[in-house]
Amino acid sequence: MPFRERLALLARRAGAALYDGLLLLALWLVATAAVLALRGGEAVPPGTVWFELWLLAVAFAFHGWFWVHGGQTLGLRAWRLRVVRADGAPLGWGDAARRFAAALLALAPAGLGWLWMLADREGRAWHDRLSGTRVVQMRG
Repeated sequence: MPFRERLALLARRAGAALYDGLLLLALWLVATAAVLALRGGEAVPPGTVWFELWLLAVAFAFHGWFWVHGGQTLGLRAWRLRVVRADGAPLGWGDAARRFAAALLALAPAGLGWLWMLADREGRAWHDRLSGTRVVQMRG
């Protein structure tokens, strides 16, 4: 894949991630409100591991559900992108879990795992490679 195509794909994926990030933020607000209601309005102390894991689970449920049911989050749909396995098949829950975990690793070193798409001949990021998935552009 030529560099210009990889750069365009990176921009499209970043746009989709921004859309999804806004939706995820709204979900996190609802998830936090539910926790506060269950705690009688008592705040959760900063650094509470169970709460951080709860928000991570909400993020996985959001991404995983969309990846398994059609391969498109709302952001991916808006940017006409789809996540598939490397062989072109749809993702199952195991594939989604591997992709989600690998995406956390790809983001950890200042997003270097995402920027890798510019160097990768197929335009795949670290989490694509590690999870055996790819993002494809929809035609038409």
